[in-house]
Amino acid sequence: MRAVICTAYGPPNVLKLREVKQPVPKASELLIKVHASAVHSGDRRLRALDVPAAGKLPMRVVIGFKAPRQPILGVVLAGEVVATGNRVQDFKVGDRVYALTGMRFSGYAEYACIKETSCVGQMPRNASFAEAASLPFGGTTVLHFFRKLNLKQAKTILIYGASGAVGSLAVQIAKQYGLHVTAVCSGRHVELVEGLGADGVVDYTAEGYDAHLTTYDTVFDASGKIDKRAARKHVGAKGAFRSVAGHGVARALKKDLILLNEWFETGKIKAVIDTVYSLEEIVVAHRYVDSGRKYGNVIVSVVEDSGKTD
Repeated sequence: MRAVICTAYGPPNVLKLREVKQPVPKASELLIKVHASAVHSGDRRLRALDVPAAGKLPMRVVIGFKAPRQPILGVVLAGEVVATGNRVQDFKVGDRVYALTGMRFSGYAEYACIKETSCVGQMPRNASFAEAASLPFGGTTVLHFFRKLNLKQAKTILIYGASGAVGSLAVQIAKQYGLHVTAVCSGRHVELVEGLGADGVVDYTAEGYDAHLTTYDTVFDASGKIDKRAARKHVGAKGAFRSVAGHGVARALKKDLILLNEWFETGKIKAVIDTVYSLEEIVVAHRYVDSGRKYGNVIVSVVEDSGKTD
């Protein structure tokens, strides 16, 4: 099968399209024909070994010294079940599924094996494979941190990085919780974020933008790039703050996929896709994500029927 191999730690051109052996599912695994994956922060950080200097050696020890021991990146995938192990109970051949693979990666390939007990589920019935691949990473991340924020008593939320893969879903999911959403993003993405339901949008590239922010019941940093000390000034007296950076790793749960399905199928949330690249264009896709200019999700189409959205 074709797969993209991370041959070393470094810039996007360390990724190479190769022919490798197709995996065989174990007793409790699904063999999935991958239709779409995406380029997310987990993929690019591992590819570039983008961690603080003190963490580089420990990371090499854990994941591979010269290159990742699991060389096929891709933390999400959407595709079709083509075989199952003899202990699989909840899935069958022909099921259209999507999954968050975590540190097992494996999305940048024509086939991948996933444990039935991992964060994998039936994808929304009305979603294309590209749309389905846009949901698990951002969606499960948002739901994890929103649980930590305990939104039951909150009425207002400030979301930093509102146009990204996590932030674009944070805005939409916050509206499902009935919150008044103030979003912070680049000026070129203001119209997009307004269209996702934000009640107010502030352009962080504008001089003195911070003065336009007040205090909020909860503040969520969806980008992990902001000045946390400055952000905490906008947390109300009994409010809470969480960031995707520095507040632990998001725990992906199967029940979260069920909730995302319900919202997507009823039109309450939508996939936000910037660009769809082919597997052959993986270097270009990673280079674009590295530029920091993307919005929403950058999708990797493994087969032609993954579909683009308008």
